[in-house]
Amino acid sequence: MNYLNDLKSIININSYTKNKDGVDRVGTIFDTWFEELGFISDIHERGDIGNHRHYKSPHAKTAKRLLLLGHLDTVFPPNKFEDYTEDADWIYGPGVCDMKGGNIVALQALRELKKDGIDIQNIDILLVSDEETGSDDSKYLTIKLAKDYDYCFVYEAAGEDMEVVTGRKGVGTFFIDIQGKAAHAGNSYTDGYDANLESSYKLQELVKLTDLSKGTTVNVGKIEGGIGANTISPHAKITFELRYKTQDERDRVLKNVDEIVDTSYVNGTSSILSGGIQRDVMQTSSASLNLIKSIESITNQDLKSEERGGVSDANIVSSNGVVTLDGFGPFGDGDHTVKERASKSSFVSRIELSKKLFKYFIEKSDF
Repeated sequence: MNYLNDLKSIININSYTKNKDGVDRVGTIFDTWFEELGFISDIHERGDIGNHRHYKSPHAKTAKRLLLLGHLDTVFPPNKFEDYTEDADWIYGPGVCDMKGGNIVALQALRELKKDGIDIQNIDILLVSDEETGSDDSKYLTIKLAKDYDYCFVYEAAGEDMEVVTGRKGVGTFFIDIQGKAAHAGNSYTDGYDANLESSYKLQELVKLTDLSKGTTVNVGKIEGGIGANTISPHAKITFELRYKTQDERDRVLKNVDEIVDTSYVNGTSSILSGGIQRDVMQTSSASLNLIKSIESITNQDLKSEERGGVSDANIVSSNGVVTLDGFGPFGDGDHTVKERASKSSFVSRIELSKKLFKYFIEKSDF
């Protein structure tokens, strides 16, 4: 399990998304590791966040291509949660399951193939630096690269029963800026246009768009507005999130949101909508289910699957037409908390699974 020493070395480097230096230090280490396996590093430099890294193997012209997708960044700023520890069964630390641990699984499986004398081809790796803040920069690179691949394995954490992920909700964050008119609440009450009151009507209409039977939620997470108790509010702002399981639900909600924004429930107010969909839905498809069947045939073992409400960069590649499975990393829990941990035994099983699949893909040029 020497790969756990490698994991320790990168866990002990803080790679909070906004810590460009730390993210790039981790990325540089991965450069060395992948280049030792024959990959060519294509570094996409960024100024305010870490650089994105695309590692490329030789490509046969007629063969299909597989992308392994991960991220370098973690959620805790420096001096908050940085220690790597372990016991007999578990590893603890920032990123052990989300998702430095997953990156190590992919790396180690490729290392073992190389050790067995197998030349790696038609498999590339993309490690982005801003996944934990929504991939606002890297998603454009991921979309651009996705068209070159037939399959994508994403190395976020496995499920508790080692499930892979076939579906994830889409997510969008939106803002409604409401313009009213200030007036003295005592002397000129009727002269004002109450932006706060308008926001209350809009809030209720937005929440009505939730349909739990279809997995659709609209959550108004923040409202700001007004000046003080003696002033009719001249401005308010609503921040809300949409999560959905199908494109039809996305379209339904977005249409209704536009109508809510365009409607002035309080005469004299006006509103502007901003924000948008961060990651579109990853819908379970016949292609992804058929890929699972192929994997079970290749490995002679059952592979459970699940859908998740949370999002990942799997949403991006999947919604751009690539047959995608997520959850190829180790099993862990407590991610985004100081109790994050990953199961040691799950590293063993996931490395073995990945190695078998990579070997088959290299030899057969398909699944």
